[in-house]
Amino acid sequence: MAEYSLKPVEVPLIKTRYRAIRTRLPVPQSLPIFEALKKSEPRSMMGQPPIVWHEADNFVVRDRWGNQWIDWSSGVLIANAGHNRREIRAAVRKVMDQGLMASYVFVHERRAELTVLLQGLAPEPKNYSSFLLTTGSEATENCVKLAKTYALEKYGPEKRFFVTFGNAFHGRTMGSQLAGGIPRLKKWIGEADKTFVQVPFPDGYFNENTSFDLFLETLRSQGIEPGKIAGVMSESYQGGGPDFLPADYAKKLEAFCRKHDIVLVMDEVQAGFGRTGKWFCFQHYGIKPDLIACGKGISSSLPISAVIGRKEIMDMYPPGSMTSTHSASPLPVAAAIANIRLIRREKLVERSAKLGEMMMPELARIQARYPGALGCLRGKGLVAGLQVIKPGTKEPDPATAQRINLACFHKGLLMFAPVGFSGHCIKIAPPLTIAKSALKEGLAVLEEAFDEVLG
Repeated sequence: MAEYSLKPVEVPLIKTRYRAIRTRLPVPQSLPIFEALKKSEPRSMMGQPPIVWHEADNFVVRDRWGNQWIDWSSGVLIANAGHNRREIRAAVRKVMDQGLMASYVFVHERRAELTVLLQGLAPEPKNYSSFLLTTGSEATENCVKLAKTYALEKYGPEKRFFVTFGNAFHGRTMGSQLAGGIPRLKKWIGEADKTFVQVPFPDGYFNENTSFDLFLETLRSQGIEPGKIAGVMSESYQGGGPDFLPADYAKKLEAFCRKHDIVLVMDEVQAGFGRTGKWFCFQHYGIKPDLIACGKGISSSLPISAVIGRKEIMDMYPPGSMTSTHSASPLPVAAAIANIRLIRREKLVERSAKLGEMMMPELARIQARYPGALGCLRGKGLVAGLQVIKPGTKEPDPATAQRINLACFHKGLLMFAPVGFSGHCIKIAPPLTIAKSALKEGLAVLEEAFDEVLG
């Protein structure tokens, strides 16, 4: 990921209902903050457009100097119910005023309330339970652990392979990166665990073969028999696109896992809690995973994640042996409960689907204006991505993608840095609460940025 310049530049001043740009960008007064960070933290923490967040409210973000952006990042797909919601703040404050800031894994009342809520979101609630953690990486890594343990305990050490997909991102801890499908992210590991294997993801663009036969052929070519596979994990949509599984492919994958008693894991860390117009993205495919990894949008705010899974798998570890220091920490739990209630009460899942029906045709219209540079558009609900490529090819063009991203930033539209295996995808992920008029304004700004950079 390329770094953004910290040299302030003159940009057009803007004042609309939702956007305000009043200074050069980055703001000259913000530079000492960036300099302090440069001296005190590793450069890996940089790489986003150079804004210093001061306040976020629903679907806008403000700095201290009077600038305001329409937020198309939701943090990083966190703020599904909007930033800084009064109801979530009140729920967290109530626990603070109660005098409970941390609890390790000692029981508190809201822990039971949240696990019951999450259980109710499962495909078959009576057969599932939920386990609370802190980060998405923890959730996916626990899914790996549970799948491998289930296979070991039931069948022995020969059933040991864990299958994931090329270009997959499942987190930044060692286990989640072993499961990931981006080779450059695991160079640091050295000799990789050979029980982690990848197959091509059927994105239909970079990999045009979307037949499930390719999944089977890839495993055969590596000498891996179905009976030796402990688990299969896929992002419900690959975050670098977003790229979605074809429904027929997903159903064949589920049938394959059922036939061979393979634990099927869907990584919903980015996709869950209404983002795609369903509570969980896997519901678009009509499948029932054994384990569901949750994070990000589960609280719209504080760090918390979860695994929702079949009790037969979740109950294998005895008391005290599968926990985390901040599992079910009181403040994030309160935030998650309030968030789920908001999503339900305000029908944000349905709202996401409806706004997506308005957004996707507009994005398709913009893409059609620049077919040589915008190679692929994917999206469901309020998540979408436009792949930026070099004209006449399918070669990613990360430099142009960043120029488009920066042009949006200068115009009062905030997205996180381009994503994808080469950093070439313009990712769109506003809060599910975004006003229709603000979404339309953001689309107009995006089109202006494309015209400026590609026209």
